Amino acid sequence: MYPIDYIEPVFRPPSEWKSLILQVTNGCSWNKCSFCSMYEGENKKFKPKQIDQIEKEILSVVQSGLPTGRVFLADGDAMMLPFNRLKQILELIKLHLPQVTRVSSYCLPRNLTNKTVEQLTELRALGLKLVYVGCESGDDEVLKLIDKGETYQSSVVALNKIKQAGMKSSVMILNGLGGPEFSEQHAINSARLMNETQPDYLSTLVVSFPFGEERFAANFLKENRQPYRQLRQQELFKEMEILLTTLELEQTIFRSDHASNYLVLKGTLGQDKAQLLAKVQLAQQQPGAIPLRQEWQRGL
Repeated sequence: MYPIDYIEPVFRPPSEWKSLILQVTNGCSWNKCSFCSMYEGENKKFKPKQIDQIEKEILSVVQSGLPTGRVFLADGDAMMLPFNRLKQILELIKLHLPQVTRVSSYCLPRNLTNKTVEQLTELRALGLKLVYVGCESGDDEVLKLIDKGETYQSSVVALNKIKQAGMKSSVMILNGLGGPEFSEQHAINSARLMNETQPDYLSTLVVSFPFGEERFAANFLKENRQPYRQLRQQELFKEMEILLTTLELEQTIFRSDHASNYLVLKGTLGQDKAQLLAKVQLAQQQPGAIPLRQEWQRGL
């Protein structure tokens, strides 16, 4: 356990389970997405951490002697920090933890609006090699309904900046986000977004509401849409089939193995597209032919 006094709760991508979680901000500067309840606590109001406190925590890690090969910059919105502050943080990591091979962070598309490709390239040279971008959807109607504050185009601009800077991107899409009414267009336009930007990694999760869906569903009613309903298992498989069918990726590592997914899918797109599609279609056509996660196994 790293000797850092975290402001809980702290979230990280599953693949960062071995990384030092360095909390350079608290909470999320946007914190309006209707599907997200990660930073609703009073103690999670957004606030950047002072640079001297960050250095003190890095030094405590050094003194602990714990092995540190990778660093994840938390909380949910570290990339909103100005370029100069991010540069300072990365320089401190490089100075005190020279063995670190990769720094990563969550990133909202809006975080890169005022950052140039040249600045991102400099951050990349200092060790920031991977950003996790929660696009959630490529459909503008769905994005509006969930209060994401982003559009198809804002995601394209951000993902292209990341690629031009030589960083890697890991994109998340949420299955079931539009309910039955928007399922098809959500899948098609999310695939279009991925096709246009060709991310290095793509993962899909099933949207879930551990604290209830009232807040999320209210936006559908406010916009005079059909009442929101979570997709049933077979509807989720159909949405995944549409997504995979529409995807035209060249060399993207694809994962749909999060605990929220009934059907585990892993591969590289496009070389494994036919194989992944066949698995999804089999799950629809012959229920029981493929092992699926039971409800009790889908706890987040």
